[in-house]
Amino acid sequence: MELRIFTEPQQGASYQDILAVARTAEESGFDGFFRSDHYVKMGDVSGLPGPTHAWVTLAALARDTSTIRLGTLVSPITFYQPGPLAIMVAQVDAMSGGRVDFGLGTGWYAEEHAAYGLNFPALGERFDRFEEALEQIQGIWTTPEGATYSHEGRFHTFVDSPALPKPAQRPCPPIVIGGRGRKRTPRIAAQYASDFNVPFAAVDEVRPIFERVDQACAAIDRNPAELVKSATLILCLGANETEVDRRAKRIGREADELRSNGAAGNVDEVLAKLATYAEVGVQRMYLQVLDLNDVDHVAMAGHDLIAAASEL
Repeated sequence: MELRIFTEPQQGASYQDILAVARTAEESGFDGFFRSDHYVKMGDVSGLPGPTHAWVTLAALARDTSTIRLGTLVSPITFYQPGPLAIMVAQVDAMSGGRVDFGLGTGWYAEEHAAYGLNFPALGERFDRFEEALEQIQGIWTTPEGATYSHEGRFHTFVDSPALPKPAQRPCPPIVIGGRGRKRTPRIAAQYASDFNVPFAAVDEVRPIFERVDQACAAIDRNPAELVKSATLILCLGANETEVDRRAKRIGREADELRSNGAAGNVDEVLAKLATYAEVGVQRMYLQVLDLNDVDHVAMAGHDLIAAASEL
């Protein structure tokens, strides 16, 4: 199992806080550093100093890190227009030397749209926008240099676009799509995703979700093995019970609750939890780290988990 770090900077973090965690993750051997794309905090935290823009942050990290993969988990299409987003992601990919994974979703958090003056259509329309944007963004990236891209969409129409710039990764950066939907999500993932992610689900929920994606791949004659299967769990690792409790309390949670709903406890406990996900097909785990002032947590996880997880 491959391990990546996933963060939620909207809960209260500056760029320097984010950079410290990203560099620690890189130095500790994690494959990737990912961040949410949100504008409003969740839960009983101050949120200070306020949100940082996901792709501005990733552009800076592209220059301030060297080897670790970078991306969003995931960007809501409701925040963006597909044309400028294609340019933005391609540029960050080039700035990083081809280290971007592009996570895109429908958007779900109504409050942040209201807070920053963004439209938040009904779920069906959000899915329509999401699917159209994936087709258009991939179309821009894969159009041969020197050719133009045109596409008449329901929400956006492209007329003789130069389809530039191109990302460093060809034909395009890996696309991360996630969720638990039964119909449209598996179909869209089968069509576009390189990584299909199941966020914060109990292990017994994961296998049937993966099976639906595999069936959707088969329906379009795509080999399901081409799609990396991933999951996301909150991490609360400690050398002893006192440390586990302290880290849980720092993020407003209880250690026993996190043992049930996340990857919590000592090294053996966390590895045992990861092993249960590997058994149902998880190849990549995004470990959510919520206290971005605790870089020692990230370093410990890298030292104690990565090598053992690679054997799962």
